[in-house]
Amino acid sequence: MRTLLAEALGTFALVFTGTGAIIVNDVAAGSITHVGIALTFGLVVMAMIYALGEISGAHLNPAVTLGFALQGRFRRSQILPYFAAQLVGALMASGLLRVLFPAHVSLGATLPTGPWWQSFVLEFVLTFLLMLVILCVSTGSKEQGVMAGAAIGAVVGLEALFAGPICGASMNPVRSLAPALMSGTFQHLWLYLVAPPLGAACAVVAGIGLQIENREERVETAE
Repeated sequence: MRTLLAEALGTFALVFTGTGAIIVNDVAAGSITHVGIALTFGLVVMAMIYALGEISGAHLNPAVTLGFALQGRFRRSQILPYFAAQLVGALMASGLLRVLFPAHVSLGATLPTGPWWQSFVLEFVLTFLLMLVILCVSTGSKEQGVMAGAAIGAVVGLEALFAGPICGASMNPVRSLAPALMSGTFQHLWLYLVAPPLGAACAVVAGIGLQIENREERVETAE
C-alpha cells in the first residue's frame, strides 16, 4: 500500500501541476507561456522521482510501468495495482482542477492540432525516447539515483517544449485520460492511450539491441 500511495501521490502531482499550468496559462492571458508549461512538466517529474523514487520507483505513467514489466524488471502481479494507483491520482488531480476552474473547457486535455496520424507518430516517438532514457538511467524498476531525476525530467521538458504545440506531448495515458473524463473531451483520446504503450514497448526492444543491462537482479516476472 505504501508503494501504491506513492504512485498515486506522484501522479496526482504530475497531472495537477502540469495540466494546471495549461489551465492557468489559458485563464491568465498566457502568463505562463508554452515554455513555462514544458518546464512545469519536466520539473515536477524530476521532483517526484527524487521524492518518491525510492518508495515506488515514481513511474507516474502506465507506459513506463509496462516498459519495466516487459524488460523483466517489474512483477506482473503489480502491473494492474500500479495502473489503478496512477489512474486514481490523475483523476483526483483533474477533479480538483475542475472544482478550481469550473469554466475551463478542456482542463488541459491533449488534442492534436494537425492530422491524427501526425500526433500518433509524435507520441510514439516521444515515449520511445523517454522510455529508452529511463531504462538507461534507472535502477531495477525504480527511477532513482543522483542523475536519474535530472535526466528523465529533462527529457520530459525537452519533448514537451518542441512537440507540445502539435500533440500535447502526453507520453502518458492517464495524463490524457483524466482531464478527458473530467471535461468530456474525448476527441482522438484513443491515440493517447495506444501510442505511448507502443512506444515504451519498442524502447524495450531497442534496449535489448543496445544491451542495456539492469543494474539490479531481475525480478521473477511470473509472480
